[in-house]
Amino acid sequence: MASVRDAAIARRSAPKVTDAAPDDAELLELLGVAERVADHAALRPWRTIALRGAARERLGAALVAASGFEGDAAVKLAAKPLRAPLVLALVLSPRFHPKAPEWEQLVAAAGVGHLLSLLLDEAGWGVMWRTGPFTRNPLVAEMHGLAPGEQLLGWLYVGGRPEGRRPGRPSERPAPRFSSID
Repeated sequence: MASVRDAAIARRSAPKVTDAAPDDAELLELLGVAERVADHAALRPWRTIALRGAARERLGAALVAASGFEGDAAVKLAAKPLRAPLVLALVLSPRFHPKAPEWEQLVAAAGVGHLLSLLLDEAGWGVMWRTGPFTRNPLVAEMHGLAPGEQLLGWLYVGGRPEGRRPGRPSERPAPRFSSID
C-alpha cells in the first residue's frame, strides 16, 4: 500500500485519457475515502455529479450557450467535455452554521476534489481537474441542476491512462512557499 506521501509525489494531471472509466461502485468507494477530509461541524458541504455519455454533450452545449461563441470556437468548446468518458462535477453546497463560515466549507469541498483526484490517480486512472470562465455561469449551473446558493468548483476529467503510463513531470520543483514565525 502506498503512503499518502507516495501518492502525492506520483500524482500527475492527465490531459489525455482513453475511453475506459471507473464505474459507479468504484467511484462510491473512492468518494467514501475522499469525503473523510477535515469538515468543521461535519456539514458535508459538497456533492459530486457524474456526467457520462450524452450528459457530457449537454455540458458542452451549456458551455457554448454560456460563452456566446459561434462557428469553430463553439464547436471546439462543445467538444471539451468529450475529452474524457467520465466528467465529475465538484459542487459546493454550503449550509448555514454559526461556527463554520462558507469559506471553511469551500475549503472542505475543494479538499474532497483534491483527495478524490489523488485517489483516482493512485487507482490507475488518468485525471485532470479542469475549471474555466463558465463554472459560475447560470446556464452551466442549470445544466448541472444546481440549487440556489450552490457553486460549481470545476470538473475532474477521468479516463484510462494511455498504455497505463502517467504523464511526465519535470524533476525540478520550486522550493515550497514556507515561512516560520517565532
